[in-house]
Amino acid sequence: MFEHLEEVLTHYDEVMAELSSPEVTGSQSRFKNLMKEQSDLLPVVEAYQAYKKAKQDEQDALSILDTENDEDMKTMAKEELAEGKKQEAELEEKLKMLLIPKDPNDDRNIVLEIRAGVGGDEAALFAADLFRMYQRYAEAHRWKVEINSMNENGLGGFKEVTATVSGQGAYSRLKYESGVHRVQRVPETESGGRIHTSTASVAVMPEAEDVDVSIDPKYVRIDVMRASGNGGQCVNTTDSAVRLTHIPTGIVIYAQTEKSQLQNKDKAWALLRTKLYEMERIRQQNEEAEERRSQIGTGDRSEKIRTYNFPQGRVTDHRIKLTVYGKIDQIMNGNLDEIIDSLTAADQAEKLSKMQEE
Repeated sequence: MFEHLEEVLTHYDEVMAELSSPEVTGSQSRFKNLMKEQSDLLPVVEAYQAYKKAKQDEQDALSILDTENDEDMKTMAKEELAEGKKQEAELEEKLKMLLIPKDPNDDRNIVLEIRAGVGGDEAALFAADLFRMYQRYAEAHRWKVEINSMNENGLGGFKEVTATVSGQGAYSRLKYESGVHRVQRVPETESGGRIHTSTASVAVMPEAEDVDVSIDPKYVRIDVMRASGNGGQCVNTTDSAVRLTHIPTGIVIYAQTEKSQLQNKDKAWALLRTKLYEMERIRQQNEEAEERRSQIGTGDRSEKIRTYNFPQGRVTDHRIKLTVYGKIDQIMNGNLDEIIDSLTAADQAEKLSKMQEE
């Protein structure tokens, strides 16, 4: 680990030297990339420099204990030695966490897709509840939520809804939400008071950029049509909705929320890029079986990940065997940090364990 840290320190110095060179200041893209690299390396560099200082303080204290006869100086040296060892241990743990490979998608915006599963209208209502939960979580983090398409069931539920969530850290926080969510509750339409079990699937995909995916337009069929469902005054009277069909994969993208056909087309192309980027990301994960197993469910939407049991007032995340009691209403109102923090910690612990095995 410490050999690697010395390499990081050397590379950081090289980045800083390049940042101050005239060649870089004239290239905006290179300057931007170097600034991001410097920002990513800085926490590691600062922690390692603090670690080295703590080690040096220990050596100084040991030297005093070996050579000094004054009892007061020895007492002071013993205190400094104990403090140095404590700092060293804390900084070593911090460095291990900082060296865990960062997910390259963590800083991206996301495309959130929620589909009703088993349970008919109740499943659609649950899908709408999940969407509101994520909306409120996003609002609390000052992220922007923009609906791309929706298919309503007429009772306030969603058969399907797709939205873009934009903001710092959106993917890093919500990437663990992909999978099947299950609800156990008495539906409002149930007169006999029986508990029903319904499901909805959630997909959280890092938003693709133009440079990530190259799409040949000749393999995409474009259809325009009138939008359906609720909308603005003009939304149902003009051919503003756009449907893209990617012929090689069969992926169909539908965008209808904007009044302008051009805006809907831009949204549809962005969503298609994201879907194709996600397909490639999951393909690579599946090829790297060991890496896939070391992740806390960040892609498999067929995996049952969480149960919301209203009669018992509990929410259980099955991947980490975490059950939260008495907070189901708060969680459905977007207070997800307790669950997401636990998932993040478990993921980091698994990755750290894997690093130490290597």
